Amino acid sequence: MTTNLDIIRATYEGTSEENGKHLLAVLAPDATWTEAAGFPYAGTYVGAEQIVAGVFQRLGTEWEGYSAKAHTYLADGDRVAAFGIYSGTYRKTGKAMTATFAHLYHLQNGKIIRMEQYVDSHLVQQAMLP
Repeated sequence: MTTNLDIIRATYEGTSEENGKHLLAVLAPDATWTEAAGFPYAGTYVGAEQIVAGVFQRLGTEWEGYSAKAHTYLADGDRVAAFGIYSGTYRKTGKAMTATFAHLYHLQNGKIIRMEQYVDSHLVQQAMLP
């Protein structure tokens, strides 16, 4: 039996391509994805198309070697939290960053219905400054 924790772990622990494939497979059609205030892609995106275009395509094109490496997970019923480190180099400035993050997922019937990001956005913004 696949648990909610298994579902979320599968979106972090493979290659970027595998993680993206797993994420798309478990997003509910009307999933909401909230990037934290102060983060470059701040706001709430609804559905896979908005989430991919508003967050993941931008990360893939604006950053070199961008990654989100989770090191700790906590599961509580229909909620799973992932804690980890973002890293990457902003292409326009050539500056690298590392920043801690927490992602809180809410799942229903094996699908992600909501994700909220918490991040030290100051460190990310510093890499983007000329």
